[in-house]
Amino acid sequence: MEELVRPWRLGPRGRWWFDVLLAGTLFLIIPFYAIQALLSGDAAQDVSSTNHVADLVLVVIQLVPLLWRRRHPVIVFAIVAGACGLQVLLLDYPLVSQVSFPIAVYSVARYASPRWGLAALGVGLFGAGLGAHDWLSAVDTAPNIEVRDEPEGIDWSSYISISLSLATFPVAAWALGALARTRAAYVDSLIQRNEQLRREAEQRAELGATQERARIAREMHDVVAHGLSVIVVQADGARYAAEQDPALAPKALETVAQTAREALAEMRQLLGLLRDGDALTRPQPRLGDIATLVEETRAGGMELTAHLPEPGLAVPEGVALTAFRVVQESLSNVRKHAGPGAAARVTVTVEESSLAIEVIDDGRGAAADGSADPGGGLGLIGMQERISAHGGTLETGPASGGGFRVYARLSL
Repeated sequence: MEELVRPWRLGPRGRWWFDVLLAGTLFLIIPFYAIQALLSGDAAQDVSSTNHVADLVLVVIQLVPLLWRRRHPVIVFAIVAGACGLQVLLLDYPLVSQVSFPIAVYSVARYASPRWGLAALGVGLFGAGLGAHDWLSAVDTAPNIEVRDEPEGIDWSSYISISLSLATFPVAAWALGALARTRAAYVDSLIQRNEQLRREAEQRAELGATQERARIAREMHDVVAHGLSVIVVQADGARYAAEQDPALAPKALETVAQTAREALAEMRQLLGLLRDGDALTRPQPRLGDIATLVEETRAGGMELTAHLPEPGLAVPEGVALTAFRVVQESLSNVRKHAGPGAAARVTVTVEESSLAIEVIDDGRGAAADGSADPGGGLGLIGMQERISAHGGTLETGPASGGGFRVYARLSL
């Protein structure tokens, strides 16, 4: 899975220096504002020593908290809003540092909860109305401004116009902050979902690899156990024939060689699964291959009766492979545990929705106590896993009248 490209963002150090630069830039604007006030001819009124102290205190209170606007947006907004409220009470003119108020509104909308953002917007709208009223009052009482003969009261048209103009700043700041918060949350959710999908993909890959290793182990066990058991029986027969009737030895040795070649070929194909880029070229055993397995087992010297379905009967490939492996493992267990001269019967029945397999031997029943796989191998365990994968059931235990019985039913 391709990794999601993360959007570029400032790191903690970059965000800190950005806020320092923002506040510092606003500080640098103050001298220009003072120079403009002096050149305007209003210095006698607007830049008295008392007003200079009040201006400096308000500027500091309004700008310095911006350094912490990301980590403590609500507290910074409360301080900035309080300083702006004091400005309305103490001064009759705006300060450049008032731009800190929409910045504080933006910070609350961006870094705090939506409720705090709406509260900050409400305070901003209230402040716009209060500031408009304060500035209109200052204009009405200014000695150098001629007041027209109008009835006493508020000029509502001017008040509404100024209020709406001032309200655009907190509204725009709140909207930008809310949009940035929503976008950041959306991007974070995409990143989190991508990470979750990546972890799930890795887990599925690990699970698939584990299941494949288990399947290969079962296949290796089936191939090796079956092939070696046939080789052992034929080798013993060849040794006996060499002592009693040398003419029979070549045929037994030929069977040993042929079985060994087939087992080696299957083992190489299975090991090919463990190498990158290698694949099996030989088709997996089908239901009709059980007849070949029966003939090979008979050639190995076992007395075996088989009742098999008609050749060419179509069943799912996975079910056919499982049926073949169950019969193969069961016959291997008969050779290993039933004892010399034991006979077996294989019955494979295909019904409408299931396939039944039964393998019964008349041996000594050594597998009845659970020792069908005394070497700690994967015989019965492998059969159970294969059958469970197809929604089937497996029954193993002593057969009536002696011997051992394996019965499996697979769903089609």
